[in-house]
Amino acid sequence: MKNKILKLLVVITVITFTACDSDFLDIEPKGKLASENYPSTNAEAEMAIVGVYDLMQWNYGRPWHSAFFIKVLSGDGSNAGGSNSSDQAQLQQIDDFTHVSDNVSIDGIWEGFYKTISLANTIIEVLPEKDFSSKEQIIAEAKFLRAYNYFELITLFGDVPLILVSAKNESEYNNPRIPKEEVYAQIEGDLTDAIEILPLKSALSSGDKYRASKGTAQALLGKVHLFQEEWTEAASMFDVVISSGEYDLEENFADIWSSERKLGGESLFELLYSSGRGYDWGNFPWDGTSESNIHVQLMGPREMFDVSAIGISNGWGFNIPTAKIGQAFIDEEDNVRMAASLISEADLIAAGGAVNEENIHDYEGYIRLKYVTKTSETSSTTGATPDLNYETSWKLLRYADVLLMAAEAYYRSGDEVKALTELNKVRARANLADIESSGSALFEDIVKERQLELAFEGQRYWDLVRWGLASEELSSLGFESGKHEVLPIPQSEINSNTEIPESDQNPGF
Repeated sequence: MKNKILKLLVVITVITFTACDSDFLDIEPKGKLASENYPSTNAEAEMAIVGVYDLMQWNYGRPWHSAFFIKVLSGDGSNAGGSNSSDQAQLQQIDDFTHVSDNVSIDGIWEGFYKTISLANTIIEVLPEKDFSSKEQIIAEAKFLRAYNYFELITLFGDVPLILVSAKNESEYNNPRIPKEEVYAQIEGDLTDAIEILPLKSALSSGDKYRASKGTAQALLGKVHLFQEEWTEAASMFDVVISSGEYDLEENFADIWSSERKLGGESLFELLYSSGRGYDWGNFPWDGTSESNIHVQLMGPREMFDVSAIGISNGWGFNIPTAKIGQAFIDEEDNVRMAASLISEADLIAAGGAVNEENIHDYEGYIRLKYVTKTSETSSTTGATPDLNYETSWKLLRYADVLLMAAEAYYRSGDEVKALTELNKVRARANLADIESSGSALFEDIVKERQLELAFEGQRYWDLVRWGLASEELSSLGFESGKHEVLPIPQSEINSNTEIPESDQNPGF
């Protein structure tokens, strides 16, 4: 993997964290130093771990190749959108299940995950020899971040190369794919180590709330057990998070998505972005190194929608809701979550908006409101272009998700009473009546709750795959069993990595 997995080799990028930019990691590369000499101070060690978060920010927000958006695309809640069926063809392919191994967005996120892992590896390898006051916490964070990125990799790609050290030469980047069970074991080990050291969220300073806490690592470990169908272990770990008292549901579902509630009581892990950099069309860095969330602009409704009456600006039209997710909210009479997640054409017009064209690519009668181009989430100060300065954060792990995963784990391990308790906490916030079902009906209710609560958050497709429901729900969209449960290994990786032959490509690609 000499070309795709990493170009950090034996160096660490020296970065700075501008504390006055509370919106996140205002990081500027300052040069490169040999890893054996850097970091030399505790402050530099802190900068290094901030750099790992920054690489995640980049991978989940880089233009057209956002890992967050790609996780959403394959589900049945969103269409690719755009101006036409050829607009950003690689995204249209993922949406339509026609993607191939040289898809540039798939290649991009593979690169992003491994770059993040590589910097985490360097920290884990270098810091034990240092004498810094925050050394143990920084190593624990690096292990959590390495675990998180490997979990994403095996969920999306299946078996992957496992790299745990900083390579000293390019040949050491050539590593074979190994069974994902072995990667799971490493993830569990990293998370167990991290849990021992990481502080509670309540112990983090206000400026550090974006950093991984003990509860973040515990929740991820529970999710890792859930995805392996280790129900008892998953339930036990989720119970620790729930009983900790560190987290709670936002009282108002719509508030979760407001910038005022970033890193709030429901947040276990999120990536933050800044609206304060003053980007315009002349200085915006299209290489993905911006501090704003350009993908929010990419996913805003196109100009054929008049949306100003509801406090929304126009965007570039990607990630359009399907009629299926709209109908799912209607069938459940889920007015609270629907109002914060999407709006129908009829309701838009009633609110003073309009739809000015009949034939809009991928449009099925709804506009997305969750992660949309809210005028209040951007900035036009000092000549900045609002389109380029969204501060909207990605919620990668939140408490409602933990409660629903706990409900599933309790159900699977035979404790329906606890399953109903956690499930109904989420429903109560949505002003929905308690569920009293049992057996297979209870599982169906859990499936439905995850579909509605987590719409447009990149969970639905991977839930359907692990439940064995993907063919039933997605075959009409192009899903093929035995092929589309995972993404293809990027062709560029196969070409450059001597340990991954063409025959080791995922089936069907």
